Amino acid sequence: MTTAFDGPGAGVGHPEESPESVRITLLVRPGCHLCDYAREALGRVAETTGERWHEVSVESDPELEREYGGRVPVVLLDGREHDYFRVDEARLRRDLTGAD
Repeated sequence: MTTAFDGPGAGVGHPEESPESVRITLLVRPGCHLCDYAREALGRVAETTGERWHEVSVESDPELEREYGGRVPVVLLDGREHDYFRVDEARLRRDLTGAD
């Protein structure tokens, strides 16, 4: 299951963007309590950076399940693993904005 632009980051950025143009992907699993914290963290980051994010359940794709299933939630930035279990908001903001 892919859910584009939901959660606290919804409405941030441009509505015409497709999930492929979004830089942040949150990999989740149903019933994952850490995923709720990650959604909240991404919402805060989205509010301050204007970035959009989308989430994908690792259960929707056997390859995602194999690669990331034991570490959800996982944040991918530009398709590369950025964080897992906990979101480092300061580092994510820095990496999104290019600020030191």
